[in-house]
Amino acid sequence: MRILFWGTPEFATPPLRALLGEGHDVIGVVTQPDRPQGRSRSTLVPSPVKVIAEEEGIPVFQPAQPRDPEFLETLRTLAPDLSVVVAYGHILSRAIIDLPTMGTWNIHASLLPRWRGAAPIQATILAGDAESGVTIMRMVPKLDAGAILLQAPTPVLPDETGGELTERLSELGALALIEAVTLASLGSALTETPQDEAHVTYAPKLDRESARIRWSAPAVEVARAIRAYDPRPGAWTTLRGVDTRISGVTLVPDLADAPGTVLAVEEHGALVACGTGAVRIGYLQPAGKRRMAALDLAQGRQLSTADVLS
Repeated sequence: MRILFWGTPEFATPPLRALLGEGHDVIGVVTQPDRPQGRSRSTLVPSPVKVIAEEEGIPVFQPAQPRDPEFLETLRTLAPDLSVVVAYGHILSRAIIDLPTMGTWNIHASLLPRWRGAAPIQATILAGDAESGVTIMRMVPKLDAGAILLQAPTPVLPDETGGELTERLSELGALALIEAVTLASLGSALTETPQDEAHVTYAPKLDRESARIRWSAPAVEVARAIRAYDPRPGAWTTLRGVDTRISGVTLVPDLADAPGTVLAVEEHGALVACGTGAVRIGYLQPAGKRRMAALDLAQGRQLSTADVLS
């Protein structure tokens, strides 16, 4: 089976490595163009997926727009049997989706139809879902709406961050992909289950403002938000007029005061009042400074019980 792999971020690397490790014929990798980084924006950095492809001697394609007719012709010459898409970063046209003889599969980081969209992992934690997982689905032009080929569930741990769940789902997605590809390679028909539109929920794309903590919310919701946005885009608040990232949170439900009030700074963090209850914040990082433990910040007189976060 000739497989064309589409992916860009670190999340896509375990599935690619899994395909290669199982000896599948990955005929090419399509990934986003190298991105400029650094203050001068003069250093171009390849995607994590490109790095692996080059290490393995796999042809790499980095179209600025995959809808380009010339790129479509290039894909036709590759003659893939199957395309696998994992967080590539562009919407694909029907012509590209339908080009492989077996179509195009996508690994999505939720148990569809719950949490279609750009940020399913963060949405899972924000909602307090007890379970998450990955879905191997047949790709269609409509957002995350294709038939389900295979699903792999996993519990969401009580203190799990968005970053930690992302890592686990990436590895789980790799295992699920290998299972699906193996079944297809052996000629076993994968059952295609249409999604129940009555149970669809959406996880919109995140922006910086969505990660700002609303201290008037109940403590359980504040804690979920801080975990969901750790490490990206990073939950933040304002401390003494400075935007400050926060992480390392636990619930303290039996305390109360005006929302955002720093109630105490202890060895394990700063106690901050919410709409109901309070949370303990382990780490803070004011803009332009390094991340520090709350107690270290207090000892440097940059945090005290006179402060109110907003």
